[in-house]
Amino acid sequence: MSLQSGDWRAALDDVDAALVDGYQSGFPVAERPFEVVGDDLGVEAADALARVRDLREAGIFRRFGAVLNPPVIGSSTLAAVSAPADRFEAVADVINDHRQVNHNYRREHEWNMWFVVTAGSRERRDAIIEDIEARTGLDVLVLPMLTDYYIDLEFPVVNGDRFARESISETDASATRISEDAAANLSALDRRLLLEIQDGFPLSETPYRDVAAAVDASVGEVLDSVATLREDGCIKRIGCVVNHVTTGFDNNCMVVWDVPDEKLDTWGETVGSLPYVTLCYHRPRRPDQDWQYNLFTMIHGREAGAVDAKIDDLADEYLPVDHERLYSTETLKQTGARYDDIVGE
Repeated sequence: MSLQSGDWRAALDDVDAALVDGYQSGFPVAERPFEVVGDDLGVEAADALARVRDLREAGIFRRFGAVLNPPVIGSSTLAAVSAPADRFEAVADVINDHRQVNHNYRREHEWNMWFVVTAGSRERRDAIIEDIEARTGLDVLVLPMLTDYYIDLEFPVVNGDRFARESISETDASATRISEDAAANLSALDRRLLLEIQDGFPLSETPYRDVAAAVDASVGEVLDSVATLREDGCIKRIGCVVNHVTTGFDNNCMVVWDVPDEKLDTWGETVGSLPYVTLCYHRPRRPDQDWQYNLFTMIHGREAGAVDAKIDDLADEYLPVDHERLYSTETLKQTGARYDDIVGE
């Protein structure tokens, strides 16, 4: 289903469109949040709730709730292996067998299998990587995020944009250092709360009250904990998480760049502020594994040609350095990070 077909969008009225594009973040942290949303949209709270339910059932929303931030809550890394063609499926099975691996993709490159490991500690994360190396006999390219310039998959979808955020003029970007060690100082309530909301909020008129009952706390305590987790960066945003594939943004490319180290922050912040760049971050070089790249960007679009054209613009105007384009060709595993394996360790 794509924008060009109009299938996913045909049933949406103006209120649905405002909900889809206006509440990917900023969802009210209040005991009855749908009353606030309904007032904003000019409908009753029950109608606003019913629309979110319908949009989720239609596959336009993947889920409703908090978008958590694994690298802040635990210890996370991007990793890759070069899997031989005759063993590719067996290697994928070994990697995907770990619950702490939540994303795994085949990409067009010598390093052809890319996955994310997130655990409760750096020691546990590294032990998982060592186990993968031992069981597959392959070296793992370990590339933890060191600096976040811009990371957000929130962007308007009810439009004719060729690539994500085309209609947005500018984005705030800044260099934020990321520790490889779990940095969050979580209370017992925070831990129970994160486990309860990892798959989303209840779709009810009182989602926070329902969560409070599940974690044996008052609704006030839950609202305070959510606010603190947002301030600390453990929660990135609260809202309706759009399914970008369903809404037509099903072409994406990870581009890796060999940026001079002394220009990394300046160029990273500049590129991260570009509206069509949905992800921009610094990862380490690994010269002993013939990996020279230190800046990663991601661009999402509705057509591969539009994405390639924006990468050309990026190379011509902002990043005049060696780069490689790693298109994903197969999803091997895609789940949310499992926080029972993170906050429970």
